[in-house]
Amino acid sequence: MSRQNAGFLTFGIIVFIMYAFGIHTFEAIWSFPSQRSVPLMVLALVGTGIYATIRLGFPQIKFLKHGINVTKGIYDNPDDEGDLNHFKALTTALSATVGIGNIAGVATAMYYGGPGALFWMWVTAFFGTTLKYAECTLSLKYREMDALGKTAGGPMYTIENGLGKKWRWLAVFFASFAVICSFATGNAIQSFTVSDQLYSEVSNVIGKLHPLTFKHEIWTGFELSFLQIINGIIMSAIVGMVIIGGISRIGDVTGFPAPFMALIYITAASLIILFNYDKIGQSFSMIFSMAFNPPATIAGTGGGVLMTMLWGIKRGLYSNEAGQGSAPIAHASAKTNEPVSEGLVAILEPFIDTIIICTITGLVLLSSGVWNEKHENTFAQADLIFLDKVYTEDKEEDVKDLFNYLNGNSGISMYSGNIDVIDGRHSNEISILHARSLAEDILFYNNDEEVFSGTLNVVDGKLQNDLIVKGKSLVHSAPLTAIAFDRGFFGNYGNYIVSIGLLLFAFSTAISWSYYGDRAMTFLFGAGSVVYYRVIYVIGFFVASFADTTVIWNVSLITIALMTVPNLIGLLWLRKEVKSTISKYWIDFKKEWPNEKTPE
Repeated sequence: MSRQNAGFLTFGIIVFIMYAFGIHTFEAIWSFPSQRSVPLMVLALVGTGIYATIRLGFPQIKFLKHGINVTKGIYDNPDDEGDLNHFKALTTALSATVGIGNIAGVATAMYYGGPGALFWMWVTAFFGTTLKYAECTLSLKYREMDALGKTAGGPMYTIENGLGKKWRWLAVFFASFAVICSFATGNAIQSFTVSDQLYSEVSNVIGKLHPLTFKHEIWTGFELSFLQIINGIIMSAIVGMVIIGGISRIGDVTGFPAPFMALIYITAASLIILFNYDKIGQSFSMIFSMAFNPPATIAGTGGGVLMTMLWGIKRGLYSNEAGQGSAPIAHASAKTNEPVSEGLVAILEPFIDTIIICTITGLVLLSSGVWNEKHENTFAQADLIFLDKVYTEDKEEDVKDLFNYLNGNSGISMYSGNIDVIDGRHSNEISILHARSLAEDILFYNNDEEVFSGTLNVVDGKLQNDLIVKGKSLVHSAPLTAIAFDRGFFGNYGNYIVSIGLLLFAFSTAISWSYYGDRAMTFLFGAGSVVYYRVIYVIGFFVASFADTTVIWNVSLITIALMTVPNLIGLLWLRKEVKSTISKYWIDFKKEWPNEKTPE
């Protein structure tokens, strides 16, 4: 069967399964059916990373310096095939990984897993580096040239050309989910993040009742403002102007803004850490000690060492994408005839992404002290749970009960009934949870932001009234990082660095992921299909700027997992090929550069 026919068939099967059974059909790939706390993907990725690291002799240690020299272009040959130099190939891949995971993901991992989660992110990055090294080496070895004379590589080519045509179905499987994932991870999530951040910043200045920010109900349950439409038009136009130029223009764009923004972010974060220099030692102490002995107050209730480990590993994997198979698509565009040379460049990716940027974010959160403090925020009504008892974090029994409840092992009673509110405050003997945290100083407002007085209706712990609810609770994701940046050196202006970082990182991620989908489409349907893909990608970016991405997050997680499976199969099956290719590289390198000291 041809790639094209296999592609159409695979897309049809995927759409049918999702329509007939829902996206949740695929969720088992992330967890054992009866033990949701033990994700299968975590075991597969970390296990393969440990195996590859031992088999290849810890390349992340031996070859790091050499990888830096290759990236600098010291050994470049201008006559080699390819579209981008080593540095631009690296920045294109980094643009897809450095972003939300570094700014928001670290804060989320600490929220659920405590400071010790950062330790497990380091562990994940260390072993994930070998996966990047191996998968990018194979991607260069088995890449092709498309009908337009551009490089085309990635796990789909590795599987088909390395394992043989009988494995084409597995290659098609990877490419199909790569296309879907490009619209979820690279398109919708990034677009909505940027648009939502812009809307939040503007509405904080001019209010939500301004003609520009006021949300009109288009149909039941869907509201839209003029600002969101404007955001969508501008953002999709920018993305369109970049991706229409293909990998050369993408490389030019990601080769400057991404490293520049990363440098600004690292510099700003370092200044905050230095401002809180007296807390640096304590911060590292918490990371190491709480990796194995987390406190019982994480997220208001605790999670235990397994929770800490899993959140660190999961966020680490999401951040550096090691083993996922996406980065090799970018690295396959490198201008080189030596596959291993680009694998050596790829070693730098998890190091920069996780070891440097994620660590710096974590130290900002810890040294500023915001990670376990409750902060003023507007509560998402979907995250509110009303409990039929007054709970406090001062009572060990209450903390234990809440811990058991949030981990699915307790029968805490939900509140049902009316709640009397006077001047925004209730007087009932109840507790309110907001996103795993006991809420404090709660105020209820009408949608016109005036304090509410009247009666609330709660059914099975869920508020039935459409109101604005504010108060103090633990905060996670980008808002927590923004609060940390406001502490100390930059005063009240630190959050703007986070906002700008999110905007630029999200754009660069979207641009890089468009290339991943572009190459996957080329594999499935030929180079002629790319123009249609780019048009749909731009349209999708516009729609996603104001659409609800709740479902898209689930699609993203599932498609990432389903991309990972064929990639890991290819890596394990071609393990001997990886080792022989590496051995040949060093033999050839010594012949070409006899005066260079080699680290092998």
